[in-house]
Amino acid sequence: MGLQVAIWVRSIIEGLFANNTFAARSVDHSEWVDNQTVHVPNAGSAPNVEKNRKEFPAKVTQREDVDLSYQMDEFTVDPVRIPHADTVELSYSKRESVIRQSRSKLAQDVHDSLIYDWIPEGVKVVETIGEAIKAHIKGATGNRKKMTVKTVEELQTLFDEQDIPEEGRCILLDARMYNQLMNSMTDAERNSFLVCADPARGVIGKYLGFDFYKRSKVAKVATDGTVKPWSAADAATDCAAGLAWHEDCVSRALGDSLLFDDEGNPLYYGDIISFLQRAGGSCIRADKKGIILIKQGAAE
Repeated sequence: MGLQVAIWVRSIIEGLFANNTFAARSVDHSEWVDNQTVHVPNAGSAPNVEKNRKEFPAKVTQREDVDLSYQMDEFTVDPVRIPHADTVELSYSKRESVIRQSRSKLAQDVHDSLIYDWIPEGVKVVETIGEAIKAHIKGATGNRKKMTVKTVEELQTLFDEQDIPEEGRCILLDARMYNQLMNSMTDAERNSFLVCADPARGVIGKYLGFDFYKRSKVAKVATDGTVKPWSAADAATDCAAGLAWHEDCVSRALGDSLLFDDEGNPLYYGDIISFLQRAGGSCIRADKKGIILIKQGAAE
């Protein structure tokens, strides 16, 4: 009987991770990431303007500025042991694979958290108003209303009413809400949307002045609009949510992804690898303008 040979290909199929390009559309506070707290001063109310002033001397007022601050978070990856045997017996580099996978998972979790950092308490909520469709978020049952161009029109109007600059408006949707939006467009609207895509910046299209980004998931909320972390228990009434913002109204502070590497550890007979990253972000306007949560409305 001939010798049987086991063949290992020289690569490994690794995990897939979410797109994080949306984060670049924010004010960069990364130079302050090594501080515990970032302070963002907000100007107080503008002074009153009087037309054809009749009374003198004019009343002197004082502007009361607001100190908005947010904290840095520290994200750490569980250490991974790479046995000595894996470094000599495998046809692929397990060490390099573990490093890539850990770094990608760290980046995904940091940006998952950044989305929630951008959503202030009491954020303005706009519900979708399309026809009923089956709920798609994990654990949710029943129907929700589709994301359509009508909701984008409402977002445009609200930003206009807030005097938000037209350049720099963005919307982030999950994959299913994005497909619902595309299906609600006419052929002409869809073509116009796609022709404005900018792959280099991660922009997948533009509509009514908004640059669009897509991610596997954005946020989940309770039926009353309360934002729920992804770690919270799933509920049948949970709703998917997207986000609309202006790039000057939110911030990011992203530190370096630091590799901790203990090669040839005598207690574990192998290498130990882990990562750490400091990161944070916030809505940086005390009046909470320029940030709107897009909640899928409940449907019968």
